[in-house]
Amino acid sequence: MTVVLQNHTISELMQFIRDNGIQFIRLAFCDIFGVQKNISIMSSQLPQAFERGVSFDASAIAGFANVAESDLFLFPDLETFSLLPWRSSQGCVGRFFCDIRRPDGSPFEGDSRSLLQRTVARAEGMGYTFQFGPECEFYLFQTDEQGRPTRVPHDQAGYFDIAPVDRGEDFRRELCLTLEEMGIQPERSHHEQGPGQNEIDFRCSSPLQAADNLMALRSAVKAIAAQHGLYASFLPKPIANQSGSGLHINLSLHHQGENLFQGFQRSASPQAASFLAGVLRRMGEITAFANSLPSSYRRLGLYEAPSAVTWSCQNRSQLVRVPAASGPDCRMEVRSPDPACNPYLTVALLLEAGLEGLRDRLPLSPPADFDLYSATPSQKEHLSFLPRSLTEALELAEASAFVREMMPPAMLENYLAHKRREAWQYDSGEEGYEQELAHFFERV
Repeated sequence: MTVVLQNHTISELMQFIRDNGIQFIRLAFCDIFGVQKNISIMSSQLPQAFERGVSFDASAIAGFANVAESDLFLFPDLETFSLLPWRSSQGCVGRFFCDIRRPDGSPFEGDSRSLLQRTVARAEGMGYTFQFGPECEFYLFQTDEQGRPTRVPHDQAGYFDIAPVDRGEDFRRELCLTLEEMGIQPERSHHEQGPGQNEIDFRCSSPLQAADNLMALRSAVKAIAAQHGLYASFLPKPIANQSGSGLHINLSLHHQGENLFQGFQRSASPQAASFLAGVLRRMGEITAFANSLPSSYRRLGLYEAPSAVTWSCQNRSQLVRVPAASGPDCRMEVRSPDPACNPYLTVALLLEAGLEGLRDRLPLSPPADFDLYSATPSQKEHLSFLPRSLTEALELAEASAFVREMMPPAMLENYLAHKRREAWQYDSGEEGYEQELAHFFERV
């Protein structure tokens, strides 16, 4: 049953829930690190949740609050209702993404979803809107007799391979049909470069919907993988000597109904150029959030993942590329983020960086129209590079006036403190990498 309910009222939704025997409702949110959490309520409690929220102990969520001020409330976003098709048809389960508020009704400053909503509102106040189209990569691994994940990839296929060497075709087909049932529109799916590596590309949508869709994708991928006797990993580098998993973010900038990236390769509009320049200027400071794990930095600079702060048209070795496209598909593509990030926070920071570039009328540097992987020392001499480790990325973020202005102080300090511990524990050497895999493999 496909469920796409838009511009509906609470009473209409409750009637739909009664008509379809939906008994359980999951109220979903994510912590500041991008890990999805939820609480389940009976559907009869949903009107109360809309009116008064559902309380939870925020001190038990990493990076949220302390025991002295632990009460927070989840308020479901009416427009995000979806069924979870992989759940039993008996006692159907619905899901909402939620906003998080304090007891006095004010937004909780650690809620990255609300942070993105505020950024989008500021952009609209400047007359700009956006469309986002994520491309998400992940790995599938075999499981053992007890159903526990192994490190053995699902297959040994490569880029765009087909069956029988590609053993993921049935999985991807079922996943895409499941996403459509949830009201999410996947556009493309295929096998990626690594063994057992897959990619799902989304139709462009608003920034908030795109981030919600990524959170929904993670849940759906893991659930469908489990039904196939597989384990799905969104780690940026789950296999040391293979292609890492990226989260390529396609975005277009619109003003008065016009896509400002239209015709960019022939003659770039000043607004689109300044927006792209703003992203480039702040990307180093954003990297601690877009690439949030120590092993994220083992991916950058290899297998078409960028390492330098550069842009070009079409060139996949660059941080930002402007693909060959026409009409509504005209866009820029940011290639450094990975799928372990908090998508709300990453998208909000990218938007703020671009908007800052617009406000400053920032000029765009010349394109780097060469292959960075085979570039000569003289070609690289004047380039800026992304951080080479999580420790370095955290230092840039902590020193960034841009990040401190963008993020609430408590949220930023909690994030930095937690990630410093991870960097200290896992950042260096093969032993640290193996420890990180052991810690995160079944969590991300």
